[in-house]
Amino acid sequence: MKISQILNQGRQIFSFEFFPPKSDKGFEQLFQTIENLKSWDPGYVSVTYGAGGSTRSKTLELVGRIKRQIGLEGMAHLTCVGHTTDEIRSNLDRLEEEGIENILALRGDPPQGEDEFVKTENGFGYGNELVAFIRKNYSFCLGVAGYPEGHVECSDKTVDLENLKRKVDAGADFIVTQLFFDNRFFNEFVERARAIGITIPIIPGIMPVINAQQTKRFTKMCGTSIPSGLLAGLERHQEDTLAIEKIGVEHATRQCEELLQAGVPGVHFYTLNKSKATLNILQNLKNGTSPA
Repeated sequence: MKISQILNQGRQIFSFEFFPPKSDKGFEQLFQTIENLKSWDPGYVSVTYGAGGSTRSKTLELVGRIKRQIGLEGMAHLTCVGHTTDEIRSNLDRLEEEGIENILALRGDPPQGEDEFVKTENGFGYGNELVAFIRKNYSFCLGVAGYPEGHVECSDKTVDLENLKRKVDAGADFIVTQLFFDNRFFNEFVERARAIGITIPIIPGIMPVINAQQTKRFTKMCGTSIPSGLLAGLERHQEDTLAIEKIGVEHATRQCEELLQAGVPGVHFYTLNKSKATLNILQNLKNGTSPA
């Protein structure tokens, strides 16, 4: 089923993001993680695509197996990085053959070790070009990325939002945001998006903190800020794994409660291929547990 159809059913959905593991053991562990989360009836799960297409085949394989073997709707990430139009067409054809109906269309990050995105000859340079190509030639449901605090490569939020509007106008069906830790940024982002005529669903992306140093590294890479209160807690307990996870779960639970009460169409969890923290958040939400 297309995610646009799921969103039109009127219920708030949970969704989960995974990345292709590097080993067979990693795949076994990931499938156990997905099975653990399946009981929460996710609207869909998504699978990331490595920089430069480094996990291309694994992404296509994994999203297909999730749909066939586990019975969950899958969304494959697809980027422009390192691919010609013909290579992208080949990937899209394979996804079609796998019965996948949903794609998150992205420009993509530069390959590891490179500072700038470089358009591949006979490829695409922007996300809106990829969206337009898919919309013209295929019937996939298309998601695109939004950046509540602005894209790390674009210092002007107005320009960044105009870029998002181009992707929407090219044929996107919904938006999934980059992770954020302060709901104020998401609320302002949605307000500004609606003001310029973006009407499609905007799904907030939430990443529960499970490792202080890892979180600091991620936020530096993607230009996301950490609220002072959360940062102080992480620094105070940075050597205590259990305390860090507790802080992360409590903070993400509060975020999700506020967002769901405000009427978001759903919450997309960046799981980092682990289920424990996300399961704890979901259980808190089900129990109506509001951490102090």
